Amino acid sequence: MFRLFCLSPVVWLAAAACWVLLAMPLPAKSQVKAIPLTDLSFFRNPGKSWQIAGDVNATLSSPNTLQVRNGTGILVNVPTKKKPGTDLLSVAEYGDLDLELEYMMAAGSNSGIYLQGLYEVQLADSWGETQSTAASNGGIYERWDEKRPKGQQGYEGYAARQQVGRAPGLWQHLKISFQAPRFDASGKKMENARMLRVELNGVVIHEQVELFGPTRGALQAEEKATGPIRLQGDHGAVAFRNITINHFVRPRPELSNLTYTIHKGRYDEKADYSQLPPEAEGATGTLTSNLEYKSNQFMVRFKGTLHIKASGDYNFSTHTPGGAAALRVNNKGVIPMREKGGKGTIALPQGELPVELLYTKYMDWATPELELKVGGPGLREFVISDAEIGQANSADPILVLAEEKPVLRSFMDIPGNTRVTHAVSVGSPTQLHYTYDLNHGTLVQLWRGGFIEATPMWHDRGDGSSRPLGSVQYFGKPALTLARLNNEQATWVADTTGSGFRQKGYRLSKNDQPTFLYQAFGASVEDAIRVLEKGLGLQRELTLQHAGAGLYVRLAEGMNIEEVSKGLYLIDDKSYYLRIEEAGGAKPIVRNMAGKQELLLPVREKLIYSILF
Repeated sequence: MFRLFCLSPVVWLAAAACWVLLAMPLPAKSQVKAIPLTDLSFFRNPGKSWQIAGDVNATLSSPNTLQVRNGTGILVNVPTKKKPGTDLLSVAEYGDLDLELEYMMAAGSNSGIYLQGLYEVQLADSWGETQSTAASNGGIYERWDEKRPKGQQGYEGYAARQQVGRAPGLWQHLKISFQAPRFDASGKKMENARMLRVELNGVVIHEQVELFGPTRGALQAEEKATGPIRLQGDHGAVAFRNITINHFVRPRPELSNLTYTIHKGRYDEKADYSQLPPEAEGATGTLTSNLEYKSNQFMVRFKGTLHIKASGDYNFSTHTPGGAAALRVNNKGVIPMREKGGKGTIALPQGELPVELLYTKYMDWATPELELKVGGPGLREFVISDAEIGQANSADPILVLAEEKPVLRSFMDIPGNTRVTHAVSVGSPTQLHYTYDLNHGTLVQLWRGGFIEATPMWHDRGDGSSRPLGSVQYFGKPALTLARLNNEQATWVADTTGSGFRQKGYRLSKNDQPTFLYQAFGASVEDAIRVLEKGLGLQRELTLQHAGAGLYVRLAEGMNIEEVSKGLYLIDDKSYYLRIEEAGGAKPIVRNMAGKQELLLPVREKLIYSILF
């Protein structure tokens, strides 16, 4: 007998406890493999240009150059005349995988990652480029055919959706979800390889890109079910770290013999299904909430067979906005009845197992929507229910272009559960944008790529917030840029209390660039922020009148701050550069505070510095 749990809070808690007792969730066993970069043993016959290092730096003005320090944890390629660069291939071969890593480009350098040694995602120093091509950073490189007409030999290359790469010498984060080509028993290709999803610096730049054949420079023309990971090393200096591989080798489970019964009502009480006549029933080929049942409140009970082709741990999750769902597999509870959805893990044997799922829709305003996902060690998570459900209900995004509306006021949510209520976001055609907090007179974030998504603000009732579209560099919890300190080790002021802070708005230049105005600590401040040529970064000019003694500007904070040359600093594990342009003779101070480092500068009349990103 299967019982539906009450939706009232008290019964919900009792029901959840009951389900947990029935189906104690198992801890997921990860098959993600982190590559230990203590030596080069992961790779086949590494060339002399490759080495393991403890730290690495690039020089903005020195092409194709990386400086390394002894240690472990970083894989570095520095080709020279004496040590020509060669490609690096993994010993192991892979089919479907998720590859995640960080990489650093030298100035003007070029490299790439070939999945199975055949399909290249381009790595390049594209700093300052505003128009992406397949040869730009993050592009899927083109295929090549010498038999095609001149100028058309390259084809089927794909530029990244957004240009979100960073400056040479900064770490960039890449995640590739790759699906290998499929072959039948005779070796005939039945399905092309795919880049399911590629994320660069937190932004999706490719999705569901079908690869009709190897890209230019592949190891060979023949495609196979598995192949090595190949790092290009003959084009320039590059470094890698934090490489992880999730290799998916477990076959997907399948559903069959699905039947359903529909019961009308809210079901606030436990229901004995042996005593409940259904409103409708039948067979279905898909686990779906689209059963054309018109009531606003109902419950569906699905029963069927789950075909498990390999024993092991399986992770299940449900998504049910406007309702709830519960799942049992092999006569054991996996997910207790949870409003909006839930998760659970269970060890399953190989074979044909009974499956039972309850879905109840009880919110009058909601469209029926049920999604069931399954994944686990060696199995890429996928939707085993009707994949079309929910897509029609999602709102089309409302995008704001910098060329159309370069200054936008809104709420802005940033990490740390912080909402900036007086945020001004400023866009640039160079695809470098920033947000300023009027309540603190400070930079909140900087990003590269698209400008603003305003869907949360302008769709339906809206909540007044917008969000950046590109790759974001956050500058911590908003605090005053200026503070009066009794000494160089005094704690920075967290809020405006006692500062006399008063924001005075901003004025726009002829090209719609704002200069922000405020008063603090008795000084009148003009804060002019301008995008550098080609979008290489921002230049900030602070001009003060009536400033007294003891005023400081906090230029940056992070886990570490490293001075790489006079006036040039790398901030927070090489996330961005900060360059002091004019300081009126004042000397910068790097200090340790509360487990972090801060870069301060005394200020009297004027300060100019740039953020290179």
